Amino acid sequence: MARKSIGERLAQLEARRKTLQIRLSKQERSIDTRRKVLIGALILHRLTNRDVQISEGLATWLRSELPKFLVRDADRQLFDDLLTVQAPTSGTETVDSEVGQ
Repeated sequence: MARKSIGERLAQLEARRKTLQIRLSKQERSIDTRRKVLIGALILHRLTNRDVQISEGLATWLRSELPKFLVRDADRQLFDDLLTVQAPTSGTETVDSEVGQ
């Protein structure tokens, strides 16, 4: 059996490198997504937690920052309950009313 030329071997190595690079990129995206989900879960947990001081400050901060961060209307609609200040049906109203008690 004839040995492969250096050019053929380099082409194989380059193809293998590209395949591994794609796998690495997918792995990094997966890790990034998991981190975002976990951070989001923590924030939502704190907003619904009864620790008024944390949830009130966090809700205020989110109302300030989310409108600047979200650019698509569909994304903004996902957070209508957080962006609306003192809406009667929002979870933050319950927290806000508890502060006054």
